[in-house]
Amino acid sequence: MLTVGTYLADRYEIVSKIGAGGMSDVYKAKDHVLGRFVAIKVLKPEFSEDRGFVAKFRTEAQSAAGLEHPNIVNKIGRASCRERV
Repeated sequence: MLTVGTYLADRYEIVSKIGAGGMSDVYKAKDHVLGRFVAIKVLKPEFSEDRGFVAKFRTEAQSAAGLEHPNIVNKIGRASCRERV
């Protein structure tokens, strides 16, 4: 679990946890490059070493990136972090 104030990729500052699912947690973060709030989905640590789960997570992100609708958020990036935060 990420804590409030944690920075990811020297860009995103975690503001709060806004949700959780079976494979991941979702956080509200401040994008300090674009000056806006974003949602960041983070794979849970217990799945991060499982190649199958990582592949599913990436596939989900790629599928979401292909969707375009006023009621669906846009995917603006992807990053990997091997260290535990």
